[in-house]
Amino acid sequence: MANEQFSEAFVLKEMRCNLGENEFGKVYPQGDVPEVSAIEKLLKKAGGKPKECDIDDYAQGGRGKAKPEFIFTFKKDSSTIIVIECKRSIKKHESENRNKPKDFAVDGALYYAKFLKERYNVIAIGVSGSKKDESKVSSFYWQKGHDEFKELTKLNILLEPINYLQYLKGEKISRQFSIEEIRQTAINMSNSLRVAKVTANDKPIFIAGILIALQNEEFENLYTQATTLKGLMWNITTAIGDVLGEAEVKQDRIDNILNTFNNVASLHHFKTTPMNEDYSLRWYIQELDMKIKPMMNNSDSSIDALGEFYHEFIKFSNGDDGKALGIILTPQHLTEFMCDVSGLNKKSKVVDICAGSGGFLVTAMSKMFKKANPSEIQKIREEGLYGVEADPHIYTLCIANMIVRRDGKSNIHYGSCFDTKIANELRKKNIDVGLINPPYSQDDYNELEFVEQLLSILTTRGIAVAVVPINCALGTTCKEVRERLFKKHTLEAVFSMPTEIFNPAASAPPCVMVWTANVPHPEDKKTFFGYFRDDGFVKRKKLGRIDAYGKWEEIKKKWMNLYQNKIEEPGYSVLHTVTHTDEWCAEAYMETDYSTLCDEDFEKKIKEYVAFKFLNGAE
Repeated sequence: MANEQFSEAFVLKEMRCNLGENEFGKVYPQGDVPEVSAIEKLLKKAGGKPKECDIDDYAQGGRGKAKPEFIFTFKKDSSTIIVIECKRSIKKHESENRNKPKDFAVDGALYYAKFLKERYNVIAIGVSGSKKDESKVSSFYWQKGHDEFKELTKLNILLEPINYLQYLKGEKISRQFSIEEIRQTAINMSNSLRVAKVTANDKPIFIAGILIALQNEEFENLYTQATTLKGLMWNITTAIGDVLGEAEVKQDRIDNILNTFNNVASLHHFKTTPMNEDYSLRWYIQELDMKIKPMMNNSDSSIDALGEFYHEFIKFSNGDDGKALGIILTPQHLTEFMCDVSGLNKKSKVVDICAGSGGFLVTAMSKMFKKANPSEIQKIREEGLYGVEADPHIYTLCIANMIVRRDGKSNIHYGSCFDTKIANELRKKNIDVGLINPPYSQDDYNELEFVEQLLSILTTRGIAVAVVPINCALGTTCKEVRERLFKKHTLEAVFSMPTEIFNPAASAPPCVMVWTANVPHPEDKKTFFGYFRDDGFVKRKKLGRIDAYGKWEEIKKKWMNLYQNKIEEPGYSVLHTVTHTDEWCAEAYMETDYSTLCDEDFEKKIKEYVAFKFLNGAE
């Protein structure tokens, strides 16, 4: 019907499919299934939806033609189909007794399912609303020949069709990364937890704890059946303890997470919100289970979905949450570029001694998996990735991220990367690749001291790639550390990166340094300097910097070619011998290609220079 067309378009968009042929199978609209006579006959038997009809009443078929909004068939499973009914208004989602198929989405989907299940396993889905944030979804499974159907309580969102088959088989659901969905989920959760009076410190541990508990198969399968807060709390704390115990996380960290849940459960909001209502403890579990965790399960993706979620979660929190948690995500395209520069492969061992939410490790893991067989993948999970994180809240996020993605022991150390015991433990692991975005402007250690510590952990000729403020590359700061670095390690390359690549999280212009560990810098060594200020990204309102014109892959390809082949190109790169007292940046040595300059370029550089001087306190 015309009134439902908005909902129909919304359904196809969310399920990432089109009418007609798709990779998984076919989508038929309005009950038009001429290629499958069995479905046609059953729909003819059902007829048009009657105004009122009890679910167990098969005698009363409707008049006219049956026109469910969509029927999906599968290439790999011809015995299972999906039937979907839509209503534009959420007021028409479901009647009290599910016996008004003409006027309500759920009632209509179940009406068609009761006829179709004569020959098929039927997934019946009722959808109301025409926008994601103003919609309702209910899913049911009616097995072939059975009298009773089962409500799929977890599936309260629309999934890609193949995921429904995976869910019914007990397999992990994997979803494509969506920054829009992450942002909306983060906003909703952050605001609702603020209203519930959950503190800034408790918020991240609360979220991470849920994701950890969901790794326990028994909890994942049974949490929707919990009817009381006390029962659900017992289940979730038991699951957290079991998962972290198996990952060999220290008991004091486990106790910290469990205490957080007890604090949250004692709040008036959670005590008084029934389990079947939105914003109950069970609701938060279900939202993360169905919206965020499946993106983390996508091993083909190098994106740190959990890190992105927390970034949005904190950004949209009110009060001082951002300062309290202190997450500054390394942009995804930068983590991928740095991993490529490091030359890591399936046999590498990788460490990030300032692990944060685990973004570098997630990206490294994905790239290491690409050409690995199953046994090699398992070895990567168990022995290939290491991290250190000193902040107790962010540490919890990191171990959650790695446990969810790795199905095994978490090799994330809690504590300072300068702790002798932790550093010595890592040195025993023969780690050959280090990736780091150290904290900026710390009182105790400067950025290059973090780089120095990372290099001391790596094997001889191991590669460290670090993103640091550009002032670390100038000869006016960190003089003693620069001298120590050159005495013990080799500076292979420095890339001047886009000024606003961390926008708006960090104001200092960054650069990426590449070091070879435990090999003193030769006096005649020609270091590669890249002027990589333009990554093709542009700023967009509410989205930040994005690759709006699809330029990044070609730009990255050029950068990598220049670096790997040590090519000098005016305006882009230069090779130059340097000492620890020199400037380590392309701007100091690179030949300028004046043929491409115009007045606007001159004005832009003058503004950048003035901003640089101001930000770095130069006179």
